[in-house]
Amino acid sequence: MNKEPSVICFGEILWDNLPDGRTAGGAPMNVAYHLNTIGATSQLISRIGHDQPGAQLKNFCHQISLPTALIQTDQLHPTSEVNAKIMANHEVVYDIVLNVAWDYISYEPHLGDLAGTADAFVFGSLSARNTTSRETLLHILDSAKFKIFDVNIRAPHYSKEILALLLQRANVLKLNNDELELLTALFYKKGVAESEGIKFIQQEFYIPEIIITKGSEGASYYDMDTAIHRKAYPVKVADTIGAGDSFLAAFIYKKLKGKAITEVLDYALGMGAFIASQNGACPAYTTTDLDNFIHQHNN
Repeated sequence: MNKEPSVICFGEILWDNLPDGRTAGGAPMNVAYHLNTIGATSQLISRIGHDQPGAQLKNFCHQISLPTALIQTDQLHPTSEVNAKIMANHEVVYDIVLNVAWDYISYEPHLGDLAGTADAFVFGSLSARNTTSRETLLHILDSAKFKIFDVNIRAPHYSKEILALLLQRANVLKLNNDELELLTALFYKKGVAESEGIKFIQQEFYIPEIIITKGSEGASYYDMDTAIHRKAYPVKVADTIGAGDSFLAAFIYKKLKGKAITEVLDYALGMGAFIASQNGACPAYTTTDLDNFIHQHNN
């Protein structure tokens, strides 16, 4: 692909209330931000409340040059707020409030048209927790041509039935070790080896490509024939918020550019490490900053 890829992301946009302050968040927003920063054209389908936090989120999007044309405004439901706690191992635990604006993303015909013309469509499981947004998502998925499912499971906001519905629609599945363990326990059996779990999911749901992120252990990629494992970049972690989202954005970008899968994985791991070394999910940076970081850590 010579032209820059176009990607539509669907789902939550919110405020993360962290111990040291409030930051804008939501996995699909983070993915869209990083895609735009590294050269793709990306938009976010989401919904905010008709309130001050919603206006502030929209201002944040303008500040980071993320288009807001597809972010709806809800007159009844509030903008999403999430209470987040950072644990001793740098992992983040979230309390995600129910019945917020992005639970009520409404379908509009042009959303399906946009997804049908985009090079990729990214979605997660969290935005499918409510019937309204779930029906909108399923409607859009009927039009999308290349569907990337970033599982992003957040207990208790999932069910086996809804996960199955979404897995059946995916061309690419991205998950972490814990999510692989959860999916294999739900649909297959507990305690299986990674390769066995992956093979089951691929065959059960007909998913051609699966990516597993493993934090400091790197990442793995599986298609129907091969498995590729790559090591993580050694880095001093500031926080892990958004690192997986930035990994996915980098993976999508290089894959849509037609690069070899080893190059795609290495670039994605470099991006994830770079963002983990920064504070927050959407730090300001340029592709030169990222390239320099990867170059330094490869030498």
